[in-house]
Amino acid sequence: MKARIVSMISVISAAFAFAMAAPLALAPSAAGTWFVVAAAENGMTQGEVRRVDAGQGKITIRHGEIKNLQMPPMTMVFKVRDPAMVDAVKKGDRILFRAVQENGDLVITEIRPAP
Repeated sequence: MKARIVSMISVISAAFAFAMAAPLALAPSAAGTWFVVAAAENGMTQGEVRRVDAGQGKITIRHGEIKNLQMPPMTMVFKVRDPAMVDAVKKGDRILFRAVQENGDLVITEIRPAP
């Protein structure tokens, strides 16, 4: 029992040290739960593609916090600036993306596969 407690304390300590070493963000997992990951340093947001509507030029993304838009994690629909972006992703893809607000719409300006 004592060894188990020491082991648990070690795991918690390591997790805390990691958390203090890098900025953190929430990101969706493929299983539908949220997990903590190091935030992208370049202003991109992690997300998971939930739906692609090529005809409308829209992608539904379950995403972490979008700091530049002061938006909490949620699932929502984004327009794409470049129509080729909808061909670059499919449902279930884990991505990094950048979004802005233009004329009342949320628009993806950059998208790429998450590492």
